[in-house]
Amino acid sequence: MYSETTHAIEVTVEPFFLEDESSPPDHRFVWAYHVRIENKSVETVRLLRRHWKITDSLGRTQEVRGEGVVGERPVLRPGESFEYTSGTPLATPSGIMVGAYHMETESGTALEVAIPAFSLDSPHQPARVN
Repeated sequence: MYSETTHAIEVTVEPFFLEDESSPPDHRFVWAYHVRIENKSVETVRLLRRHWKITDSLGRTQEVRGEGVVGERPVLRPGESFEYTSGTPLATPSGIMVGAYHMETESGTALEVAIPAFSLDSPHQPARVN
């Protein structure tokens, strides 16, 4: 699991490889990732937009921007959390994702909340010791 806290908003991500949806001979590798966003601040916040950078093992990066997450723009009161699962395909057997949520407090303050960088590893990628 990967976790990061920004402006007292904790984002935790757990990626997992989807063998059944992947086809290594066709250069299709698919991951799902489960995200938990917890408001540990004293203010209510709304998630407005997301921004992802997805990089495959050849260094090719795609950026994804959009409104909300999974069709929602959740409101989180202090102590509340929101969870969702999404996914991404790659043409290589490994990669990395990182991003940010753009949120706003009830008082109108804009917040950029970091999504921790997390590794997309499949059993089709040879293990390397760094």
